[in-house]
Amino acid sequence: MKNRPRRLRSSAPLRDLVRESTLHAKDFILPLFVSEKITAKTPVASMPGVFQFTVEELVPHALEAAEAGIRSVLLFGIPGEKNETAAQAYAEKGVIQRTVRALKKEAPGLIVLTDVCLCEYMSHGHCGVLASDRILNDESLPLLAKTALSHAAAGADIVAPSDMMDGRVAAIRSALDDGGFQNTVIMSYAAKFCSAFYGPFREAAESAPAIGDRRSYQMDAANGREALREVEQDIREAADMILVKPGLPYLDILWRVKERFQMPTAVYNVSGEYAMIKAAAANGWLNERETVLETMTAFKRAGADLIVTYWAREMLDWLRAG
Repeated sequence: MKNRPRRLRSSAPLRDLVRESTLHAKDFILPLFVSEKITAKTPVASMPGVFQFTVEELVPHALEAAEAGIRSVLLFGIPGEKNETAAQAYAEKGVIQRTVRALKKEAPGLIVLTDVCLCEYMSHGHCGVLASDRILNDESLPLLAKTALSHAAAGADIVAPSDMMDGRVAAIRSALDDGGFQNTVIMSYAAKFCSAFYGPFREAAESAPAIGDRRSYQMDAANGREALREVEQDIREAADMILVKPGLPYLDILWRVKERFQMPTAVYNVSGEYAMIKAAAANGWLNERETVLETMTAFKRAGADLIVTYWAREMLDWLRAG
């Protein structure tokens, strides 16, 4: 007798029958950029097919995506003005707050996630309060908590702190609970690494730091065990969901996080990963559809329950096409 694993690969129906990792429409979260600095939809040069929207344009775009099957969107805001206290991050009529209200009014069933960070709103572009070239951790927490609370008050279903300040999940949970938003979910960017793959995003969100870099608070790419400690801390502080960022270079982290903690776990298929495949496909070096489907399957296989990706809308069409 010969053991031949190939028997189960001999036809498409057999391959489908024994497939271990399957993609579904509900797996995908669509990131969207909304800006107060523009008057019409503006393409992001380094991310073909991705745009900055005005509030008025983003709402119908999100509604169209929802009608096509997108269940969740993640919002990033670009304010008209920045300052050293990130005042527009938590302003009642800030760009994210207005967008969330408009979306929940027009599509109450759409799950709206909001990025909770200060970099887009700070004049210096860092994710926390800056003093003498240092990012101050504890002084940043009240601003992050105020931002999350303002998003919840506007109607956000899930707030997603991405700043990597220590203790921010506890500060946000306390502010939400005290403010009457006990049911607002926290999806923590618990394992967010300092990465070269964020370059195109910083163009899209206009969030590049004016001085220095983010190595003093985002994680070192060399450290896997530290990532597990970060995740464990955020779970202790009452994070409801965990996110690993970036995606492809950190599949090992994604796998370890899911295996150890068994929490709802998301992965961010970041801008650099998107831009690389787009560029290769434009040059005829890769088949975009096949490459993206393989990439998304890798995320599911590694343990992702949810995938934040700029291909979310296309993925629905590709999955329907089979």
